[in-house]
Amino acid sequence: MPTHKKNQLIGLDIGSHSIKLVEIDDSKKGRILKNFGMTGLPPEAIVEGSIKEMEIISSAIKGLFKNLKVKNKNVATSISGFSVIVKKISLTNKEESDLEATIQDEAEQYIPFDIDEVNIDFDILSVKDETGEVEAEESKGEPSGQMEVMLVAAKKDMVEDYDSLLQLAGLNSVVLDVDAFALQNALEIGAEESEGCCALVNVGAEELGINVIKNDVSLFTRDSSFGGSQVTEAIMSQFSVRFKEAEKIKLGGTKKDRDEGILENIFVSVVSEWVQEIKRALDFVASTYPDETIEKILVCGGSCRIPDFQEYLKLETGITVAELNPFTNLIINEKIFDPKYLKYIAPQAAVAVGLALRSIGDK
Repeated sequence: MPTHKKNQLIGLDIGSHSIKLVEIDDSKKGRILKNFGMTGLPPEAIVEGSIKEMEIISSAIKGLFKNLKVKNKNVATSISGFSVIVKKISLTNKEESDLEATIQDEAEQYIPFDIDEVNIDFDILSVKDETGEVEAEESKGEPSGQMEVMLVAAKKDMVEDYDSLLQLAGLNSVVLDVDAFALQNALEIGAEESEGCCALVNVGAEELGINVIKNDVSLFTRDSSFGGSQVTEAIMSQFSVRFKEAEKIKLGGTKKDRDEGILENIFVSVVSEWVQEIKRALDFVASTYPDETIEKILVCGGSCRIPDFQEYLKLETGITVAELNPFTNLIINEKIFDPKYLKYIAPQAAVAVGLALRSIGDK
């Protein structure tokens, strides 16, 4: 397919509950939000990042592009879940060309899959000499000391499924990212929010992602099988209702007074699990990086507004909790987009905004 003249990509976040699309234009005045939209998916269409209903999802994507009148067919999308491994590792210093040639051998000990079943990529975060000092780029001679490398491995069958899905939808898959890094992109466009050390917590329908970031560099990432579907499933069980009705109850649409106690117990039980999982991750970071202090927790994802979650997270960690708004530093035409709606939907749009910031030619 022909490439878009500005090398810009459509950000397409294919989640287990919904699909979000973001289009951003670069201008002399700054980045402009050109398009935003989302559409729901039936339950079980995507399970733990694995595509189960290819035709249904491709049809939903086609409908979203048609309804929003998006002409650019070049997209960036992302994956997550247990088929994706993100790990920061330390290696003996090598030239980047040497690392490319040996990365499969280096990675094998860190990946719980057959090395032949995964696609591997990496990014060199820092290079230090034998004294621990960061080496200058122009330094010559044989490499010595240690280098920190961000290693990413994704199962080939998952990558192929996402490529096939986008082809079926008539799109050109240009960049395949990881949710955690797409969110980091969205965070970095808000200059103030990206300063210092923070934890970025993404609570989706089926996954809870944690990424601890210091000065735009990821220190730690983890995905866990927690999310809003836990609440939905508990409501379905307790009230003997189907998925759609349970979703309405979860969002407060059909709650009855006599049900409030049961519903509150569900929220408290699930939220407690989430918070304990986040605390375990933050405690691990504190023990691994004793000199670092997490100054704030930024939450996003469609389930980050489950009642009492943010308040309980702040209480249990003692850290300020705020929502990530990826639209903050974008130019918004209020004749096209309702600012109140964008503020309401912002936590769900973060991955898609981060993807839309990618461009053709990105690694």
